[in-house]
Amino acid sequence: MEERLQKILAAAGIASRRKCEEMILAGMVEVNGQKVATLGVKADPSVDAITVNGKPIKSEKKLYLMLNKSKGVITSAKDPQGRKVVSDFLPGIKERVYPVGRLDYDTEGLLILTNDGEFANLLTHPSHHVPKTYRATVKGVPHGTALEQLQKGIKLEDGMTAPAEVEYHDVDTEANEATITITIYEGRNRQVRRMFEAIGHKVIRLKRIRFGELGLESLGRGKYRHLTPNEVKELLSIARKTHKVHKK
Repeated sequence: MEERLQKILAAAGIASRRKCEEMILAGMVEVNGQKVATLGVKADPSVDAITVNGKPIKSEKKLYLMLNKSKGVITSAKDPQGRKVVSDFLPGIKERVYPVGRLDYDTEGLLILTNDGEFANLLTHPSHHVPKTYRATVKGVPHGTALEQLQKGIKLEDGMTAPAEVEYHDVDTEANEATITITIYEGRNRQVRRMFEAIGHKVIRLKRIRFGELGLESLGRGKYRHLTPNEVKELLSIARKTHKVHKK
């Protein structure tokens, strides 16, 4: 059965669909010995010989992992500066997996990794609005009116944010800090940090504690586990459900 080339590559665990599109445009992919450098080309992986950088693609066992990322770790397969990367914390995993979305260097918490490109694309595509919950410790104690700005949506340099769910978790008046739980439905670069900065409160510590309905529970820092089949189904269900809701 013929499918778009980027979909075939993603399903083979090469990368996310968007990354596979970039690889095609960069001329890294060949079908039956012919270089493909445009999107829209279809192929049948059961019939056609498909290579990436000269290497044939092959189907891998699909893996779905959850890592409790530590602060000071790069959300990348490798780092030219020699810093620790998430793959350093996956002992026993021989398959090539990549992160679903990102957590910046100074942010810790729940990170999903997979070699299923379709799964990654569905969870990270902007139209699907999968909720992600963070616990942010900020300098100062934001007034309720400031938090209301986040709840309604706030203007950043790259546009208005979608409404967020925000509530106080803890207030330390002695240290002049507040810990706030915030749920966002987008995945912009350093979004939570920039949202709090926009209301005048710098984020001191940031941890993602939920992705959809998936929580860290008792998973230790720097540790990982495999997602259960039901957890994978629930994540996909949330992505598809929120896509339908926001599409109306």
